[in-house]
Amino acid sequence: MLASNPLIQVTPGLMVWTIVCFAITYFVLKRYAFGPIQKLIDDRRERIQNSLDEADHAREEARNLLEQHRQLIGQAKGQAEEILGDARRVADAQRERVREETEEDRQRRLEETRRQIEQATHQALGQIRNEVGKLSLAAAEKITRKSLTDADQQRLIDEALAEIDFSALEGSRS
Repeated sequence: MLASNPLIQVTPGLMVWTIVCFAITYFVLKRYAFGPIQKLIDDRRERIQNSLDEADHAREEARNLLEQHRQLIGQAKGQAEEILGDARRVADAQRERVREETEEDRQRRLEETRRQIEQATHQALGQIRNEVGKLSLAAAEKITRKSLTDADQQRLIDEALAEIDFSALEGSRS
């Protein structure tokens, strides 16, 4: 039954012509189609590989740039902290200098004030002595009911002043 089907029957002439046609087709395809197609595939494979290599190179370069960027940021932060530290030290030094100058000025003014107080006290004591002398003289005139000469007045003033204890007045101011 198999032999009755013409598609399965072996015919030697047809077989030879089929092989010859196949060989010619194979030769033409190999010479004019397979070579150029294979060349296009190889070229495309090479371009893809080059693109992948370039992408790897670009990725590596981007990583390097990112690392450099991070290092620069770290250095900038370090420098910023250093600058802030320097500024704080300068501010502290200026604050201390101003405090010392203020304290020196306060001490100087305090000494000046003490000196002025002592000077005013001495002037006041001098004025008190003069007033006491004049009052003593006036009292002595009234007591003696006579007018004294200038020399007598001076002598009485000096005696009255010698009798008055001014150290008690000076001690009370301290």
